[in-house]
Amino acid sequence: MSPLVRATISAIVLTTVVVGCARRPSVMPMAAAPSGPSSERAAAVPRSSGSIIVEERRRDVVVGERPAPASFTENANVSPIYFDFDRYDVRPGDAKTLQSDATWLKTNDMLILIEGQCDERGTDEYNLALGDRRARTTMTYLAALGIAADRISMVSYGKERPLCTEHSEACWAINRRAHIVVKPRG
Repeated sequence: MSPLVRATISAIVLTTVVVGCARRPSVMPMAAAPSGPSSERAAAVPRSSGSIIVEERRRDVVVGERPAPASFTENANVSPIYFDFDRYDVRPGDAKTLQSDATWLKTNDMLILIEGQCDERGTDEYNLALGDRRARTTMTYLAALGIAADRISMVSYGKERPLCTEHSEACWAINRRAHIVVKPRG
């Protein structure tokens, strides 16, 4: 293959990855997703290494009653997980965190909100989409561990709510996360 063809293919792939398919931020209760042929289907398979495979097809999503994100609070029994730059797969160490979170969530009847967040690099649209993928992967992993999907809602904040505002890799790493907050049912 000629260098020009390789460069063209690389440019197309890079453009597809960078531009992606952006969506507006949304809070979506997972129980509201339809189950027909044009629905979203996700399958998660935790592996012994702690990694997770997520297969997702998205068509039409019906959004039900939206929970108010402000009504959820942090709880010391659930911890956030972190992601590598431009990634949304669960790392082995973070899989252990989610297993610990799931153990506590199984014994406590709480509603769960997963906030997908990113560092400051990238466009608003790209980071909102990436934050959504991070929240969705986290939700799918928790569901695979036995947490009922009807308890889980998601929101993507993209880069809107950084924990750290310095312009360094250490700071950016803190902001690339899925933050889990909870509230009692009822």
